[in-house]
Amino acid sequence: MLLILKTPRLRYHFGEPQLEQLAKTLELDPDYALAHWYRGLAFEQMKMFPEALREMGKAKDLLPRNLAVQCDIGHVYAVSGDKGNAEKVIAVLKRESAHRYVNAYELALIYIGLGKNGQAFQSLEQAFREHSDMLVYLKVDPRLDSIRSDSRFADLMRRVGVPN
Repeated sequence: MLLILKTPRLRYHFGEPQLEQLAKTLELDPDYALAHWYRGLAFEQMKMFPEALREMGKAKDLLPRNLAVQCDIGHVYAVSGDKGNAEKVIAVLKRESAHRYVNAYELALIYIGLGKNGQAFQSLEQAFREHSDMLVYLKVDPRLDSIRSDSRFADLMRRVGVPN
């Protein structure tokens, strides 16, 4: 993962150099799930959604019980305009949450992609109550950019203890 200092906050971004490195990694081990997952995230940030879904699908096949991969796939569906499949992922995750932990932060990302900010903030509040480890990414996750200007986001950042 590449960390880039951007004013006024630290952000993480994936791009062409990371895709090249991950491709080399996959030459050594074609079944390395994280390399497929991170390639999916890179393609998503580059708005190459079919490629993102292909790579994340490979990661999901290699990590079939990992719900975070499913959440990221749901986010790609949402931001690519495939609301139907994004909603299906949400429904699966809600069913899974009856007997497994589903990180509410990850669920919030799908709602953000769908433009359902009210539900996204409900999920982020749940993540806060559950002390989700994913809240450490509040300041750097580019998938949260569309809600950063909302006063609820600033309040959440304050309560988590993330400096502005």
